Amino acid sequence: MPLKEESFEVVSETERLEIRPLKKSDYENWLSEFESRYSSQHRHDQGKIDMSDCTQEWFHNLVDKHQDLAITDIAHVFGVFRKEDGTHLGMVDFSTLARDDFQWGRIGYFIHNQYWRKGYGKEAVKEALHIAFNHLKFHRIEAHINVDNSASFNLAESVGMTYECTRKGFIFEFGGWTDNLIYYKNSIE
Repeated sequence: MPLKEESFEVVSETERLEIRPLKKSDYENWLSEFESRYSSQHRHDQGKIDMSDCTQEWFHNLVDKHQDLAITDIAHVFGVFRKEDGTHLGMVDFSTLARDDFQWGRIGYFIHNQYWRKGYGKEAVKEALHIAFNHLKFHRIEAHINVDNSASFNLAESVGMTYECTRKGFIFEFGGWTDNLIYYKNSIE
């Protein structure tokens, strides 16, 4: 049951966070936080990113693309913002893997590394799962995690996701086919 809408706007809040689609007015905040990232802390942290191509026009097109992906139920991309001052902390996204008898999606997440170790990731992902089950109407959400990304699988476990299996040669990255740990959560758990 894909969502059929002209625009997509789900806003959800926790004690400290607002989770919502990016708006065109977020550009300066979004860019500033990407430019403020620390150097890479480990293999799965991009660290500093060259943002020179990310003009305001580019960002506005990105916001429009996110809306199109949500309206067509291909993907749902949410910014994570600190409520007290509106700071962009990171992103959470869902990709639709199958609908019909499955209602199955995949979650991705990151918090800018300058905001790590403050509990924002756990708070954001926990609320994002609420969005996935209650607003996007998924039944099953999976996280596909590199076998050596302990920060990510610890986060998945901390929000109640369960390890299911290791998929061998599952995704092409780092120059080859890599294994992924599969964590999942169902809406009825």
